[in-house]
Amino acid sequence: MKKLMILLAGAFLSAGTSLLAQDATVRVHEAGTGVTIPAEIYGQFSEHLGRCIYGGLWVGKDSSVPNIEGYRKDVFDALKALKVPVMRWPGGCFADDYHWMDGIGPQEKRGYLTNTNWGGTLEDNSFGTHEFLNLCELLGIQPYISGNVGSGSVQEMSQWVEYMTSDAKTPMADLRRANGREEPWKVKYFGIGNEAWGCGGNMTPEYYSDLFRRYGTYLHDYAGNRLFKIASGASDYDYNWTRVLMRNLVGKGMAGISLHYYTVTGWNGPKGAATKFSDKDYYWLLSKTIEIEDVLRKHIEIMDELDRSGRVALLLDEWGTWYDVEPGTNPGHLYQQNTMRDAIVAALNFDIFHKYTRRLKMANIAQVVNVLQSMILTNETEMVLTPTYHVFEMYNVHQDAEFIESECLTGHVKTERPCAVPEVDATVSRKDGEMHLSLVNTDLKKAMKVSVTFDGDGVSKILSARVLTSGDVHDYNDFGKPDVVKPVAFKDYKLTRGGIELTLPPCSVVVLAAK
Repeated sequence: MKKLMILLAGAFLSAGTSLLAQDATVRVHEAGTGVTIPAEIYGQFSEHLGRCIYGGLWVGKDSSVPNIEGYRKDVFDALKALKVPVMRWPGGCFADDYHWMDGIGPQEKRGYLTNTNWGGTLEDNSFGTHEFLNLCELLGIQPYISGNVGSGSVQEMSQWVEYMTSDAKTPMADLRRANGREEPWKVKYFGIGNEAWGCGGNMTPEYYSDLFRRYGTYLHDYAGNRLFKIASGASDYDYNWTRVLMRNLVGKGMAGISLHYYTVTGWNGPKGAATKFSDKDYYWLLSKTIEIEDVLRKHIEIMDELDRSGRVALLLDEWGTWYDVEPGTNPGHLYQQNTMRDAIVAALNFDIFHKYTRRLKMANIAQVVNVLQSMILTNETEMVLTPTYHVFEMYNVHQDAEFIESECLTGHVKTERPCAVPEVDATVSRKDGEMHLSLVNTDLKKAMKVSVTFDGDGVSKILSARVLTSGDVHDYNDFGKPDVVKPVAFKDYKLTRGGIELTLPPCSVVVLAAK
């Protein structure tokens, strides 16, 4: 008996020593959830703001910059590789100043205006409805249109839907045909206004609810095109806005409600530089970004209370980091650099989004090119893929995959904010017989030893493994130095009888495919 106790104690000590050797453990529950991660969680946002459209997506057919029907070729190819599922346009705040008829017909006859929202620059409307929808069609992207409630009319919005989607002999469909497009486009997602509580009209939720019902009544379904009508939802912590809209609009044509949440140090005063920050700033920002989980949870609780059958979807159609603009650039153009810190932010957000897709059906990062936490930066002749782009590309294996529940047992870094930052975070999904595991090490200095265990058969083969990291969290890609931060092959792993053991470099994102 004494000998047995000694053997058991030795076995326990050995197991404990093995456990203590790990910095984190990810326990994967292989049974599956039956829940699909919508591809639309990886959506993009393109606004007429700074150089997002002009010089970013669009250079025009006569440009010396290589282009495909006016679309900048290097950007076009990069977006194709990214597998963008959905893109929102033309705003943002710009949407409620946008009058779509100014952006159709011959280029030389189009109307123009001053973009009073963003830098006071000239908007010549050379990129309009045809240019946006044709781009989406070429790239296989679902368009998400933001309609003008703030300064527009019911008739204007109704006619826009008719122009885009009707195949009948109607005045607006005939106008579209006269402008060179015979067949209607497919347009599913349509937002009735943007930030109605702010730049979209400074409304109360009660007043906006009535406007939504009025505008929505005249947005018709044509030619088998069924609109998914989206209400202008809350900013951040405005739970009352969600409550009022859910109380007034469930069953009244609202298919989705939007939410905006930016990772920003403060709206009033300096937001901090994109590339110059302390370790304390880094962890503070990560704490702010993961607070989105609490925000999502609280909005969803209200939705569940007032819509028990789950008819209304939540769409986080603006999110991302927001810093001070780069020195020497127009303050109204919101041009910022993009470091390894932003890659960590993106990965942590995806790990959160994946858990809430019962309600959260779309997310659109702000913005796709040259604005805020963008995928791509351009100048007159060059293009740079940002660290955030690489996270989107590495994580697109989770699009339309089955979400697999997992637990990440890890330490946390406490900050001045209420949300402690996990040292390691993870997402697991399964698609076409392959398991995809994405892992994040948020620690700036320490490599993390991680054990991945499975409560089923586990995996027997690693098909691919890549890592995104850099020698310094402040590193970024720039013109002339486009590959400072990019994915490379990851080899610091091994299969064990119980799962996978791997060592994540400091401040890194790793994605593995296994069978």
